[in-house]
Amino acid sequence: MSTQPFCDCDVIHEEVVRDTRSKMTSEEEYARLSALFKMFDDKTRVMILHALEQNEMCVCDLAVLLGKTKSAISHQLKALRLANLVKYRREAQVVYYSLADDHVKDVLEIGFAHLHE
Repeated sequence: MSTQPFCDCDVIHEEVVRDTRSKMTSEEEYARLSALFKMFDDKTRVMILHALEQNEMCVCDLAVLLGKTKSAISHQLKALRLANLVKYRREAQVVYYSLADDHVKDVLEIGFAHLHE
């Protein structure tokens, strides 16, 4: 039976703690990063992002691709847009969505690479 590693010492490695503290950021930054990663906590949002990594698409295309309603896709796109993960452009009556920048693509690629290790 395997047990979880457990530190049973009372020693504080002050230099390590001090060094690490100097490299940490503000709690506000951690909250913002946590909120960003929560956007990846929904399968539909991740599928939308991966689809948009392949091609710029409108809500109708995404709905057909993912087998969801336009309303459901629009709801998720709004959340992704507010998180600055997607952007859009309007062409007459059609709104096309794409990834906001290459960082979003990088996060997806790193995630898939980690899964396939």
